[in-house]
Amino acid sequence: MNTFDLSGRCAVITGGAQGIGLAIAERLLDSGASLSLWDADEKLVESTADALSKRGKVHFHAVNVTNADAVQRAAETAAKLLGQIDILVTSAGITGPNVKCWEYPVDAWQQVIDVNLNGVFHCCRAIVPFMMRQSYGRIVHIASIAGKEGNPNASAYSASKAGVIALTKSLGKELAQQNIAVNCITPAAARTRLFEQMTQEHIDYMLSKIPRGRFVKVEEIASLVTWLVSEENSYTTAATFDLSGGRATY
Repeated sequence: MNTFDLSGRCAVITGGAQGIGLAIAERLLDSGASLSLWDADEKLVESTADALSKRGKVHFHAVNVTNADAVQRAAETAAKLLGQIDILVTSAGITGPNVKCWEYPVDAWQQVIDVNLNGVFHCCRAIVPFMMRQSYGRIVHIASIAGKEGNPNASAYSASKAGVIALTKSLGKELAQQNIAVNCITPAAARTRLFEQMTQEHIDYMLSKIPRGRFVKVEEIASLVTWLVSEENSYTTAATFDLSGGRATY
């Protein structure tokens, strides 16, 4: 395993209690970072933080990223407890139902957009000022190949992740002169608990589109993210990194 020196760096990871967020948390801890884990599931994030504390400094915050005020409070608490915020990884997300666009429930559409896109905006809005004060920061958003190609029967999810890609490019350009890198990754599906929200038909469809013939491993995602949040990534910003097993066509 390649290692990147994150000693002295402090990271906020949303959706950090499980799945992709947890894999990233483990990799950043092993690289020397201190963590603030955010998740809407209070019991799960508490138990995850307790387990991870054996590997390094970890505290947790139960926060719903759709609530801008709650995110602001969590950011202020994290900065106080960690001393600074150098890294933000936005991994919190939901898939929504697998139905045709014209049959999509309005409340479900709003929920997916609120969590996957508005939640990312709330986190950036709250945390970027801390990074600007120190003229340093690394931000990585977990988007999706669906945001580049648009999966059928997943219009809200695809639209929300496309929005994350555009937000990444916009914010990255705004912060390019301040040593704050903003990038996103567009992985193929990983076998996490999000699969519980999908139909088997949709899971089979996603797998059929991947030339590698398998889903991405959360450890593979964590590896790329760890480089992106390190000082070694001193130039790339406002970029989208494909992690789709050959599926992406652009």
